[in-house]
Amino acid sequence: MSSSDIPIERIANTIRVLTIDAVEAARSGHPGLPMGMAEAATVLWTRFLRHDPARPDWPDRDRFVLSAGHGSMLLYSLLHLSGYDLPLEELKRFRQLGSRTPGHPEYGHTPGVETTTGPLGQGFANGVGMAIAERFLGAWCNSDEHAIVDHYTYGIVSDGDLMEGVAAEAASLAGHLGLGKLIYLYDDNHITIDGKTDLAFTESVPDRFRAYGWQVIELEDGADPEQVADGIERARADRERPSLIVCPTVIGRGSPSYEGTSAIHSDPVGPEEVRRIKQRLGWPVDRSFHVPDDVRAWFEGARQRLAAERARWEQRFEAWRGAEPERAACWDAAWTRRLPDDLLDRMPRFEGELATRAASGKILQVLAAALPTLLGGSADLTPSNKTWIEGGGVQSRTEPGGRNIHFGVREHAMGAAVNGMALHGGLRPYCGTFFVFSDYMRPAIRMAALMGVPSVFVFTHDSIFVGEDGPTHQPVEHLASLRAMPGLHVDRPADGTETIAAWLAALERTDGPSALALTRQKVPQLEGTRVDGALRGGYVVRACEGEPDLVLIGTGSELQLCLGAVEPLESEGWRVRVVSLPCFERFFAQPPDYVASVLGRPELPRLAVEAGVSQPWWRIVGPAGRVIAQERFGASAPWKALAEHFGFTVQRVVLEARELLGVRVPGGDRG
Repeated sequence: MSSSDIPIERIANTIRVLTIDAVEAARSGHPGLPMGMAEAATVLWTRFLRHDPARPDWPDRDRFVLSAGHGSMLLYSLLHLSGYDLPLEELKRFRQLGSRTPGHPEYGHTPGVETTTGPLGQGFANGVGMAIAERFLGAWCNSDEHAIVDHYTYGIVSDGDLMEGVAAEAASLAGHLGLGKLIYLYDDNHITIDGKTDLAFTESVPDRFRAYGWQVIELEDGADPEQVADGIERARADRERPSLIVCPTVIGRGSPSYEGTSAIHSDPVGPEEVRRIKQRLGWPVDRSFHVPDDVRAWFEGARQRLAAERARWEQRFEAWRGAEPERAACWDAAWTRRLPDDLLDRMPRFEGELATRAASGKILQVLAAALPTLLGGSADLTPSNKTWIEGGGVQSRTEPGGRNIHFGVREHAMGAAVNGMALHGGLRPYCGTFFVFSDYMRPAIRMAALMGVPSVFVFTHDSIFVGEDGPTHQPVEHLASLRAMPGLHVDRPADGTETIAAWLAALERTDGPSALALTRQKVPQLEGTRVDGALRGGYVVRACEGEPDLVLIGTGSELQLCLGAVEPLESEGWRVRVVSLPCFERFFAQPPDYVASVLGRPELPRLAVEAGVSQPWWRIVGPAGRVIAQERFGASAPWKALAEHFGFTVQRVVLEARELLGVRVPGGDRG
């Protein structure tokens, strides 16, 4: 698509004016980046980006990531001008309650926004995941006769993005994988909020990225349209390396008083400076949010050209569908995230003692056979996490269709890249690491929850029963921490049966992420566990005659302790109900009468048992209930010794239950 019939500067200045007017109206915002990168972004959007505003979900569109999400008015201006469902009134409501122009771009909220950005570096890493997804789907679908997946992932990144560790991790991974269709424009303006970047950032970014294995293209002037266009052409020509185009820019370009200073990074410039800027750009000073007629007319013509290109792709796609009906059926299921009706029937049956991480690994093989676009990997812990797809190959430069990804020791980038794959569509991505290292990827987990994307996070070694590695590797507060995150489902299955339910629930979910917390140590297959019950998040594992005197509630490896305590308590005449509660979020989403039928009357004594901090349990057991929990960090020892030392035993459960029921045991050892 050519923009030679209208000056790039004309569109760029329209972006500048829309930006300063929106920021001024909101009395907040970040005008500096949109004003400095207006020419570079215009070149990308008008000469290279393949997209269709009438079909924002077109599968083979190019992806654009504004990793520097604080410069959101750059993206909103381009979306509005391009013809997305973002009318000018929404730009006038920038940063206001209920508008489609929030302070940072939000996926699912604004048409054309590919990912939520703002936390710096996240978008950078999301783009890496999108590029992996494009390459994998191309290898899976394309043939010499039919090419239906062939697009680029572009992004604009800032100094702040490149300072963040997640971007460094993701850049290293992208260079290693040779993601040649990943192209980022670096807004090299030498300014952050505090002042000049050399206050804290003096490394050679080009040399760093060359060391990562990227093609680095250094422009003399990032506001020169022909230099930018040439840089993008050179980047597109290299299919072996991701590309970083270094665009030297002036922050706030066009502002007589503030350009080139940190004062325009994140503050409105005031009405008098707005007037000066418009005078300098030759814009009507008495009009706000003014878009010239010639700019509107040019984008109207561009929309027709873009729609025609998308229509040509649809013709190619229909030809491919006719030639590959079985693969096309898999494509449809993958893009709608539809599971086979008989998936549960295909699942393995478990007997004897088996760690839930091992059960998960066996389940994964069944899922991989049923879902050809399921792929993922681990942060250098594949044998421990049991996340390997047998016969799936390894994602690499030479095997782009590989389903196993070696993410390396890069937990944060791993989580964010998996989010990017999920955002891209067509894939069901997962990743794994030790549960304690969820701390290293927590921002990515939070972004998955915020965006509502169905990433699957597999966490093994779920408690102090990691054992000899000691407290550095033993999660204690992590269950509570992740359960506190809105939108995230945390599953802690007790055995193989509940692990099946955890995976099915994660893959059936399309509106948010799931975290599976799995044991390192072997656990027995328990009598009474059920897939249908676990899918509801909580259920009665063992009932009693009539109304119970006591309700014991457990998750994961501690459910067996609750079941083990039943016989000694019943021998004393107590009626005991045992409840499994693997997923709080699904359980409390059930109808209130179901929740009440499982937990019983609020007055009933409730005792919960879980090897983590007690904080999330008090809403369940109530002020009169009790929790056997792990309120301190662990220790280095074999797991069975730790269980005895910290009181995770059947005997402890029985003693606590007796005390809760009002029965004092003289000299009772509470562990």
